[in-house]
Amino acid sequence: MIKAGTILEAARELNVKAAIEIPKDVYRKVEQMAAGETNHLSQYVLEKILQNYDAAVKDRSPMCADTGLPRYYAKIGNEAMIEGGMVELERVLRQATADITSSIPLRPNRVHPFSRKDYNNNVGLHAPTVDYSFEPDADWMDITVVHKGGLFGGDYRMLFPADGIAGLKRFFLDTLAEFLRRGMSCQPAVIGIGVGGTKDVCVRLSKEAACLRMVGDRNPDTEIAKLEEELIDLGNSAGFGPMGFPGNSSVLDVHIEAAYAHTGGMPVGIQQFCYAQRRKTVRFLADGTAEFRQDPQWFTPYYRRDTIE
Repeated sequence: MIKAGTILEAARELNVKAAIEIPKDVYRKVEQMAAGETNHLSQYVLEKILQNYDAAVKDRSPMCADTGLPRYYAKIGNEAMIEGGMVELERVLRQATADITSSIPLRPNRVHPFSRKDYNNNVGLHAPTVDYSFEPDADWMDITVVHKGGLFGGDYRMLFPADGIAGLKRFFLDTLAEFLRRGMSCQPAVIGIGVGGTKDVCVRLSKEAACLRMVGDRNPDTEIAKLEEELIDLGNSAGFGPMGFPGNSSVLDVHIEAAYAHTGGMPVGIQQFCYAQRRKTVRFLADGTAEFRQDPQWFTPYYRRDTIE
């Protein structure tokens, strides 16, 4: 049995780690980009980003003043037992969000869209979001928290089969020009792309691809993996550097996820996750213990399963 009190305590710590500690895969990639950047000003910015990562850990303060919008991804084993069930799980995650908004602190970014009412705790209507997936033959539960900005870097376009890969690349470059040239995505950024499904599915997949895969991870489909590499090269040869300056280091990585779509269309969603990669995962085991890690392990073979068994 996974106890509610254990979830609450670990969820608080999970948010602290996410807000302050940059994942090692991101840190290493920014180091590589700083070493290879040919524009002096862009190289200077990348070096300052690295210094900021270090300062956040040293000072135990958030790595960015805009702490984004906390959201959760719950991967639940089919045999997992949660004290109080799913309703208690969501209550605990909302409580943890309010607690850490005050204690870290996080900026209270959530407001009512019309009245602008703000409880100053990042909790409200449909906030924070909790998304779910499930795993067979497992008695554990993973919770991943992501603090992601909610203003810029996301787009959607309905492409058609005749547009093909060339149309996808055009859309990719259009989004880079729209957001990166003004530094609106706080690049270098991970670009998540969801292709297929319906509008809501491809947008959801693009956000998961941006936030829940490690930098350097490739899609198991070799053709999709090849396209990811092509888009990384294309993005970093488009003339954009960090924070809107000229350069060759705007794209940390490109992650693509696919879903079967209507035969007449090829919907595409794109999400950009900035260099402040605030994500962390905890696994709750059936024996009552909790283990923290950096890799969300969201895209399991079961999650990407194809056709019937």
